[in-house]
This record gives sequence, structure tokens and C-alpha cells, in this order.
Amino acid sequence: MSVLEVHNITKRFPGTLALDNVSASFESGKVHALVGKNGSGKSTLMKIISGAYTADEGEIIYDGQTMKFKDPMSAAAQGIATVYQELSLVPTMSVTENILMGRMPKKGKLIDWKSAKKQVKELLKELEIDIDPDKNVEELSMWQRQMVEIAKAMSFNPKVLQFDEPTSSLASHEVEMLFQMIRRLKEKGVIITYVSHKLQELWEIADTCTVIRDGKYIGKVMMRDTSKKELIQMMFGDVEVQQRPDDLMKSDEVIMEVKHLSRKNKFKDISFQLKKGEVLGIAGMLGSGRTELLKSIFGADPLDGGEIFIEGQKIQKHTLKEMMRHGLALTPEDRKTEGLILEQTIYNNLCYANLDNIKKHGFVQEKKAAEMVKQQVERLQIKVASVQQPVNSLSGGNQQKVVVGNWLNTQPKIIMFDEPSRGIDVKAKQQIFQIMWEQSRLGIASIMVSSELEELLEVCQRILIMRDGVIQQEVYPEDVKIDDLYALCMGGEK
Repeated sequence: MSVLEVHNITKRFPGTLALDNVSASFESGKVHALVGKNGSGKSTLMKIISGAYTADEGEIIYDGQTMKFKDPMSAAAQGIATVYQELSLVPTMSVTENILMGRMPKKGKLIDWKSAKKQVKELLKELEIDIDPDKNVEELSMWQRQMVEIAKAMSFNPKVLQFDEPTSSLASHEVEMLFQMIRRLKEKGVIITYVSHKLQELWEIADTCTVIRDGKYIGKVMMRDTSKKELIQMMFGDVEVQQRPDDLMKSDEVIMEVKHLSRKNKFKDISFQLKKGEVLGIAGMLGSGRTELLKSIFGADPLDGGEIFIEGQKIQKHTLKEMMRHGLALTPEDRKTEGLILEQTIYNNLCYANLDNIKKHGFVQEKKAAEMVKQQVERLQIKVASVQQPVNSLSGGNQQKVVVGNWLNTQPKIIMFDEPSRGIDVKAKQQIFQIMWEQSRLGIASIMVSSELEELLEVCQRILIMRDGVIQQEVYPEDVKIDDLYALCMGGEK
């Protein structure tokens, strides 16, 4: 039996101790789940094992030998391969080219295509993957691409194979096919580590589960001897959740209703009502369809079917401009690429969403724009030396406030917040939550998506549970505890 061990691994990032003296072991012939809530340090540990990060302290040992990597390629050369959730394939290249990228066999100075195709064909046959090596990756389904990614990892003859959220983009029948593949690899003696937010999967595929919480090793358990409740307790401990104010607006007036919204491979048959001034949460794990739903409601992505009503009026033309005209705003998940123009000034970034209203005869009315910017800087307590600074000079929390301020300037009736607290500190989070509550008091409704489920309990008045692209149920924060909410999102029971 081969063993991979991590001894006393510590990793620091500016302002964060991501891993604190973590030691763990993983044996061959087993699938080892690695779990923890967002920010627990599990992904950091996986990246250290894969060579993507270097530990500040500690060592990685395989069968008694210390291993050192300067990058993922050197880790792969020593037998450690990783299949990431974000696939690393080049769509316009063939399956053969993707699997042997950077390692194509040559005859003299030319690529030996015959040898390359033979090598890949034999590998795919050994792994029981039925895919044409000559096909371009862009012609393949998501499931087939996942298989090519695994074949690419296996082409290094790894001793250790890490899976990072491998089922997030797969349908249920594809998940079972993936599991069959993982079981075959297990029988070959490969050490397999498996990171997933989908707790219900672990009992199907994993033999052991290692839990990390707040950068610390909590323990390792056998899956067959562990209940979901026990595992969630290990992941979260005793979590104290702050209470939202009790003076938020409670209204029976429906400001938005969506009926039977669907988008192929993203979500299906979504129906719910949003009340005036309500703070509504949407809970779900990665890949549940939450972000895609918000983007489609906003008109940024298309819908395949369904209806949207705002203040009782059916939206006839489902475009971004039309949804904005009806009072919708969206602060996106990735503020740096979708919410801000980083090289532009804070001033400009606070004006973009409302340009149509501050222009006259095609020119920006500077006095009106300056007043609007000043109002949001003061209102949101955005810490700036000058609004003419580039927005990328601000902290994450202040950048997020600029995104929010940009949309508040449109005087929306509904604001959708996608992961509003990602990458910002505790104080900035609380300020963002206060903004939502203030908007509620003014009758403005919010929809909040967050992977930090504790935040939804703290902030929202009602929470929809989304799983596999479907709204599964509705809960109220006063009726559920944090471990219940995670269990519901992961497919378990309260």
C-alpha cells in the first residue's frame, strides 16, 4: 500500500492564515474525500499537493520520500496530477493534442502524429473511454471533456490523482459514469483525493473523509461509520449567526414574479414571488444554477422559456436594457471582470449604470454626475482619497461598495446581489448587509446569492433552496440552523 502524507503544512496569504499546521494521510486503494466550508483551506491544501502553491512550512511525503515541486508540471512529473473543476482543455485542438500537450512524440523536428494517436488511443482504451482521438474538444459534451481531462491526468501515470468538484457540470447519469471511472482507478492502486460540496455524493464514492475547518485539521473518518449530521458538525462546529434587524419592511405586495423559467443545462421550471422590500436569499452549492438564474432574470443571459412579471406587468422584451428600465439591478459574482472597469476611475465606475439618465444631447452632465458620485461615496462610506483614483487602487470591500453604488444610482426597485461578500473583510461585509437592510426599509427588494450560507441566515427574511437547477424548497431563517441549511443544499435532510 502506498501512502501520501502532508506533515505540518502551513500557508499564509496577506492577512490570512489559510492552513495552520495541517497533517493528514491518504492511502492507495481508497477514495479520500476532502471537505470543509468555503474558506476552510481545503483548496489551498490541494493546490500545495499539486505544486500550484508552495507551503510556507511543512512537507509532502510519498512512501517515505519527501517531495518538492516548483510548479504543477514538476508535480505531474513526480506522479501527482489534478483534475480541476475549471477544465484546462483547449477547445480548438483535438483530443490527442490536448492529452499530450507539450509532450507530443517527434520524428526529428516534426511531430510523430501516428505515434501520438496510437498512444492516446491505447490510453483511452485502457481507461474504457469511447472518444475519437481526432475530434476537436469543442465538439464534445461536458461529460466527454471531463473524461479527456481525466485521460490527460492519467497520461502522466500518476501515483496520486486529485479531483476538484468534478461533478459540478455533470448530469446525474454522467456522475455515475464518472464514479465508475474513479472506482477503476482506485483498483489500479492510484491514491485518489476528492473535493466536493455535494455532501450526498461522498457516501457513494468515498471511503474516508478528511475535514478541514478554518485552516486546521479537524479529523479523518470512515464514510461508512459517519452520518451527515456528524460530518456537518465536524465541518462547521458551533456557529453563531447574527440576527437581522426586526424593523425591515414586511409587505404582501408582490414586486416581481417569475413563472416556469428555464434555461437548458442551467435551471428548469423556476417559479417564485418577490415581495416589495423583501430580502430573499437563494441558497445552493456550486453548480446549483443560482448565478445563471440571476443573470437570466436580469436579461444578461437568454431564457429558453417562462415569464417574468414586474409590478404585475409581464415583460414582453427580455433584454438587459428593458429589465433595467423596469428597475432591476445586478451586482455580479465576479466584480473585477463584470462589475468594474478596473483601470477607470472610481468616479466613472459609479456612473456607468446610470449614464442614460445623466446625459443630455449625448453629453454627460458633469454637475449631476458629480453630485451622484458624492452621494454614494458618503452614503456607502467608500474610503477614497480622490474619486479620480483608479478603482483598482481600492480594497476588495471598497470595490464592492463601488459596484453597489453604481447600481443604486439607477434608483432600482429590485437589486440582485450575487456573492456580495466574496473576498471582502468582516467589516465590509456588515456594511454591505446594512445597505440591503436600508433598501428594505425604503421598499426596495433584494435577492441575495451566497455560498456562505451563514450569511443568508443572518441577512435574509426568506430562503429558497436551489439544487441541480431546481428550487427544491423554501425555508425561513428562524426555522433552520446552519447545519440544517447546508444539509438541505447538499441533498440531505434537516
